Amino acid sequence: MHRILTIATRGQGLYEFTGEVAGFLRESGMQEGLLTLFVRHTSCSLLIQENADPDVQRDLTAFFSRLVPPSDDPSMAYLVHTLEGPDDMPAHIKAAMMPVSLSIPVIDGRMALGTWQGIYLFEHRDRPHERQVVVKLIEG
Repeated sequence: MHRILTIATRGQGLYEFTGEVAGFLRESGMQEGLLTLFVRHTSCSLLIQENADPDVQRDLTAFFSRLVPPSDDPSMAYLVHTLEGPDDMPAHIKAAMMPVSLSIPVIDGRMALGTWQGIYLFEHRDRPHERQVVVKLIEG
């Protein structure tokens, strides 16, 4: 059983979609198994992260922006792939550093996430995108 979720982004940042995944799981009726998620793009990532304090998402975005600045920053002058804008190659680098797939155990019909954990798409590009995440449920 699978579903493809479309997540609309408005630029760099974290976009929580825990509720959509939980809805898919409820509809499946499955009690035990493994939920896998895979993002079908090379300039964004998937994360399980705190969902209680929005400052966490802001700080993560700020940290990765400082770690990998835009290609027009003097510290990034070594980059060759710059035709798609100053945010493109840095987005690929960030996606190479962070996961593009996640596995979450399903126990008693629920994701085995911790109390403050949520599922996020981490958009690394500046402009809005429609991102696809494949959600697959394996019984077991």
